[in-house]
Amino acid sequence: MKSSNPMLRDKVLRQSRVQAGEHTAVMTVDGTLTKVSLLIMIMAGVATYSWNAVAHGSMGIGSANTYMMGGGLIGLVLSFVIAFKPQMAAVLAIPFAICEGLMLGAVSAVYQYAAYPDIVLHAVLLTVGVSFSMFLLWRFGVIRVTDRMRSVVCGAMGGVFLVYMLSFVLSFFGVQIPMIHGNGIIGIGFSALVIVIVAFMLTIDFDLIYRMSKGGAPKAMEWYGAFALLVTLVWLYMEMLRLLAKLSSRD
Repeated sequence: MKSSNPMLRDKVLRQSRVQAGEHTAVMTVDGTLTKVSLLIMIMAGVATYSWNAVAHGSMGIGSANTYMMGGGLIGLVLSFVIAFKPQMAAVLAIPFAICEGLMLGAVSAVYQYAAYPDIVLHAVLLTVGVSFSMFLLWRFGVIRVTDRMRSVVCGAMGGVFLVYMLSFVLSFFGVQIPMIHGNGIIGIGFSALVIVIVAFMLTIDFDLIYRMSKGGAPKAMEWYGAFALLVTLVWLYMEMLRLLAKLSSRD
């Protein structure tokens, strides 16, 4: 789900410049926003289906793992394929959004059931608010995306991803990485730190889309830009859910 491999994004930009001369149609910011809007609508529609299947289906909450594991694992594989072959985004971005929708709907239903009734609404509003704020900060030059910033943020994202992957593997053996998943100060601080990292990743996505469009990248790369932004938005929403759940469990 979250393996868009941010370390490859500058490489994608360089490759797109090389390919641009072979195409008459070029990437635009508006075209990318249209595609990311389409992906979000597809994801939201599928999430509504999986939410209802988990919350009101015959299997109830017991069906959550099917949607979470199925959608999450297939989405993870698709994201790796797109990360290493960006041109495949034009074909795989929509299937990826469908997989993410299956997973997110089930995850959201579980959190709504296990935490408090409005947690999903609050997570959505916080995700939208943080995303819009980071866009404004980037747009008006308050946050400038430099090579150093890309290295630090992408390195931090890679580290967090490895921690989550290790945690996922260890869970099969009944082992958890201590403290980071708990509702103590360290657990809450870890979630808050990840949210900050992911928020800064949004500015890198905005900058990537802008530079690719100004650099005359081929039209098909709009799908890659939309995919990259969707991955970051999904990750931000998931971290919001985790943080809110940790905070609510302290009450």
